[in-house]
Amino acid sequence: MISFEFEPGQWVCGWVYAHVHVCMCVRVVKYKLTFQASSRRRPPVIVELGSKVPHDTRQRYVNFFFEEFLKDCATVNEAFDKALIEEKAIYDRCGSKNIYLNIAVNKLKKLRDHSSVSADDFTGITLYKLLKEYALTDEQLKENGFPEPNPEKPGSAILCSGAIKAALSDCKRICCRCGEIYTVTSSGRHVRKEECSYHSGRVLRHKVPGGLETRYSCCEGVVGSPGCQVAKLHVHDGRKENIDGFVKTFIKPPPLDGNHGVFALDCEMCYTTRGLELSRVTVVDPSLHVIYDTFVKPDNEIIDFNNRFSGVTAEDMKNTVTSIRDVQAILLNLFSADTILIGHSLESDLFALKLFHNKIVDTSVVFPHRLGLPHKRALRNLMADYLQRIIQDNVGGHDCSEDATACMELMLWKVKEDTKGRRY
Repeated sequence: MISFEFEPGQWVCGWVYAHVHVCMCVRVVKYKLTFQASSRRRPPVIVELGSKVPHDTRQRYVNFFFEEFLKDCATVNEAFDKALIEEKAIYDRCGSKNIYLNIAVNKLKKLRDHSSVSADDFTGITLYKLLKEYALTDEQLKENGFPEPNPEKPGSAILCSGAIKAALSDCKRICCRCGEIYTVTSSGRHVRKEECSYHSGRVLRHKVPGGLETRYSCCEGVVGSPGCQVAKLHVHDGRKENIDGFVKTFIKPPPLDGNHGVFALDCEMCYTTRGLELSRVTVVDPSLHVIYDTFVKPDNEIIDFNNRFSGVTAEDMKNTVTSIRDVQAILLNLFSADTILIGHSLESDLFALKLFHNKIVDTSVVFPHRLGLPHKRALRNLMADYLQRIIQDNVGGHDCSEDATACMELMLWKVKEDTKGRRY
């Protein structure tokens, strides 16, 4: 319950007065108003005869302004006043409905831009300490399949039980897109070039009369139907088979302010003769600045750029000489073992980077799927649901910096929401 105490003589517009809705201004003698936060009311616009703008239109924009002012105002009453004043100023300036709409839309955009997520609310050691509350536990790291150091073989990773499917043989591979078995040479090249027909979407279950129906999200084809996408060759993942060449972030002396750093990262990968390998990495800081972004030349021959998802093209790789070892050296210098790394399903990125690190904040865990593991919500859906933003709508594939920035913004928003009412 939320209560408001109005002082004698204060004008209140359209409030509940003695439990009766009124559509006029009343002077409060002394009245205490209580209502449920879940049934939040909006400040009503006074009906004017012969108005140049329909009342419903004005009320709609007052509601919009109220929601934006409510994010920064100390009280609901203050947000009411600001919303009504802002709308009235726009109404008085306009000569027609079209002019009113243009001004109102522009003002609303400015308000939303001003109230968007930023790192200015929490920075430095304050942000670091708050984000530590969301760091994955050792158990969660294992549950989500993060790479762990092999104590018996330095530079090699061990995987949780069941992470690797039994290999067919040294020359047989299972296509990770269509499931077909294909043959390769000792160097990983295809013995026979075969097209790969596959579905790029996920399998979704839909309720239908009499039960459930499973269809692909990409084309709505039923499970078992011919693929809706065609690639030149079959490909395999390979990341969890090639488990050598890993490095671990170092323990470093703590900074004077105790802030070991917070970064969001995202990687893109392409298919090579040895499976998926790193092709691009981007690192973003809490101010949403890209501090490291580079294309990476894989160790093995590229057979599919996977640019439908990665956005990396042959042109991008044309003059790239940076190797994964170059990237590891830079990241080991930038991060310490206590640096907080933020990402979405970050275990995939750490496998691509061949990097051991335990201070992880994973948005797929912070915002879990209602069905639990192994289900995970897509990053683009999280951005749409929580920040009302559309990402990954480029037909040319994902953008590393966009995804890394999205993860950072989600966690800044989460921290801001969870700490409302707390002082720092």
